[in-house]
Amino acid sequence: MRKVTTIAVDLAKSVFEVAVSDLPGRVSERKRLTRSGMAAFFVNRPAAVVVMEACGSAHHWGRELQKLGHEVRLLPPARTAKYRIGNKTDRANADALLEANRNEKILAVPVKTIPQQALSAVHRIRFAWMGTRTARLNALRAVLREVGIALPEGAKIVLAGVSEAIAGGRIPEELHSLLLVSMAEIRQLEENVKECDRLLARMARSIPIARALQDIPGIGPLGSTALIPAVGDPKRFRSGRKMSAFFGLVPRKYSSGNRKYLGSITKRGDAYVRTLVIHGGRSVLRAAHRRKNPDRLHRWALEVERRQGRNRAAVAVANKLIRIAWAVWARGIPYDGSLIEPVPNARPTKKRTPRSTAAF
Repeated sequence: MRKVTTIAVDLAKSVFEVAVSDLPGRVSERKRLTRSGMAAFFVNRPAAVVVMEACGSAHHWGRELQKLGHEVRLLPPARTAKYRIGNKTDRANADALLEANRNEKILAVPVKTIPQQALSAVHRIRFAWMGTRTARLNALRAVLREVGIALPEGAKIVLAGVSEAIAGGRIPEELHSLLLVSMAEIRQLEENVKECDRLLARMARSIPIARALQDIPGIGPLGSTALIPAVGDPKRFRSGRKMSAFFGLVPRKYSSGNRKYLGSITKRGDAYVRTLVIHGGRSVLRAAHRRKNPDRLHRWALEVERRQGRNRAAVAVANKLIRIAWAVWARGIPYDGSLIEPVPNARPTKKRTPRSTAAF
């Protein structure tokens, strides 16, 4: 049996801590490298297993090391932190990576390709602009509230309300120029978000799997292009439920002995993707109410809504959409409305609110 060397790298902006292990639980070599020294260190070494945290620049270094013939494993930072002994230092982080790598239950994060990272970057920029837009709108509402003008939420309502208040002389003149600049900034942010939406739509049309995912009700250009970089390779999940659990859409389980308890969803994984898919679940519910002849997915969604309520039904539909997406993606099965079990003729279940949470 060939002995495989494991190299743990604690990534940073300019200084990298490297720990080399030839035997499990033992570090045979340590290095502290700069960016230029990092590349030179791995060029002259035989193929090894390189373990890093899935953090900033990890995918870049992963691609570079794969070109040199190394096997790259990116581990979730939240998992590796539990293996750190003592204070948080670069050396302790590298040792924790070596120990976490020995746990086969910790799933590695696939190294993203450059096109996948481009998709992810567009979504991140869009999300940041939306957050800035919301902050500016709330700031305007707060300023107007201090002069006795209470505006409800909503961009159109706020902008129209501020313009009306300025024209009516209800706001001090010293604030007029600042409020107008803030309103112009909000409109520019809205245009930036629309440009991101148009870019994502063009990118989705050029990616075959994105087009296939958009055939699923509730998944559009935003959802499909967000799923692709977040999942990477769907075949790393054994089933659709595993992929749904990856995004935190399955119940949190607590059991002891013969007592088993299922609570609210875990909310683990990518919150941004989970939010998009839950919005997709809500759109499926709205479409189910409008359709005269609902298909199997819409009938199932209506049945869940009747028993559990609209919010829980939206989360349940989101869970189902992720499972369907896994089947379409991993198995190459086009969606035609048959990737869902028929609605059983079951009696309504008794509603029970978990003690740990009120609702999803």
